[in-house]
Amino acid sequence: MEPNGIVAFGAYVPQLRLARQAVVQANAWFNDVAQSLAKGERSMCNWDEDALTMAVEAARDCLQGVDRRNVSDVVLASTTLPFADRQNAGILATALNLPEEISTSDSGGSQRAATTNLLRALKSASADPAALTLVVASEKRRAKAASTQELLFGDGAAAVLLGAKNPIARFVASHQISLDFADHYRGEGEDFDYSWEERWVRDEGYRHIVPRALAGLFEKAGIAPGAVDRFIMPGAVAQDMAKRAGIRADAVADGLSGVMGDAGTAHPLVMLVHALERAKSGEKIVVVGFGQGSDAILFEVTDAITTLAPRRAVAGSLARRRPEMNYQRYLAFNGLVNIDRGPRSELDKQTALSALYRNRKTVLGFVGGKCRQCGTVQFPKSNVCVNPNCGAMRSQDDYPLAEARAKIQSWTADNLTYSPDPPQHFGMIVFEDGGRLMADITDVAEGEIDVGMPVRMMFRVKDYDERRGFRRYFWKAVPADTPQTAN
Repeated sequence: MEPNGIVAFGAYVPQLRLARQAVVQANAWFNDVAQSLAKGERSMCNWDEDALTMAVEAARDCLQGVDRRNVSDVVLASTTLPFADRQNAGILATALNLPEEISTSDSGGSQRAATTNLLRALKSASADPAALTLVVASEKRRAKAASTQELLFGDGAAAVLLGAKNPIARFVASHQISLDFADHYRGEGEDFDYSWEERWVRDEGYRHIVPRALAGLFEKAGIAPGAVDRFIMPGAVAQDMAKRAGIRADAVADGLSGVMGDAGTAHPLVMLVHALERAKSGEKIVVVGFGQGSDAILFEVTDAITTLAPRRAVAGSLARRRPEMNYQRYLAFNGLVNIDRGPRSELDKQTALSALYRNRKTVLGFVGGKCRQCGTVQFPKSNVCVNPNCGAMRSQDDYPLAEARAKIQSWTADNLTYSPDPPQHFGMIVFEDGGRLMADITDVAEGEIDVGMPVRMMFRVKDYDERRGFRRYFWKAVPADTPQTAN
């Protein structure tokens, strides 16, 4: 069996970027020390985004041009998944229209869950050389208002596709250390992480654990530390760890702290994807995950990197940027302030799980129908073709619409309907190859929508049943090219 390597990658960073200066100014009366962290910005989920919706977008980016029938395993790593007892990776696989005959699993409990599962998948070579494993990591961590974490955290997701055929980055070697060193933790039922003293974490944690993992890696790989071209490790300690391990200072990758913050479990993969976007054949890349031990993984970039089709990845996500100066909006979107939503929000939003199951392809996978008789595309799929000149019965095949090009035929901005971010935008979305639906439009501000505007569909939170703790998902339209305007 051929060893696995990375054959494709993708990423997603929300378009909203909260200016740290806005946070510092709002809290300076209480915590003036945070002024030292006022530079730059952090990525911030819109109200209808979470770890699962970001995972879907990163995976869609990764799977461009891939025959999804070859995906045999899906692993989703996060410490902030929306469901504690409903498999989130199963929702992810359904949204991606992957085959039902696959393995899906959630993974969490540590900030190195992504690198651990990446390594596990790399070592689990399939007997089928065409089989692919999708490893996705996504994180939306909440932090107390006026805390340092609020400034340092960021939301984001990344995905890598593993396989044995024509990898763009070949897996070379790895070394792992498992050690119950608690630099921080979040207990059951708690909303926020509790962090320990920084100097103790640095001196007794990072400096004792990471160099051991790197030394073991270099011994197994048979290379010198100076041969590393890109050293990927989240956090401000990366330069120190590289120096202690003998890795060149110029090999240390940008941690992206100034433009998006730290995406927790997902951040090693976010940085890896960012490195692969610019990597050249022959480069040696070391990825380190830290959390109750350390993972150290070595890749070597191959000539196949030049043949990979362009994708959004990290650079494209960072370019899709909307500055956010309203700190109160950030607090509201993250449930950190209890605002009066008004009587229009007081609706019973119970979801019929039986109906959701029966219509899972339509709702989660955004699958319509295409008539075998006349070729008409429609959404939703039904027993009767909507073409008045056809009307054929039970003639429709599944037709996924998530990747189809579309435009706005008509739209409105409604200030009467309840929305967590008013006004609520919605309109008639028409697909290039046929089919239409009335859909919500998100990631827009007032005055940015026009008839004929090209849009793409994104998997988002439709609404939240607070009484029963259930999130309902559906697809919404977003501008294909989002303007970079301040709120």
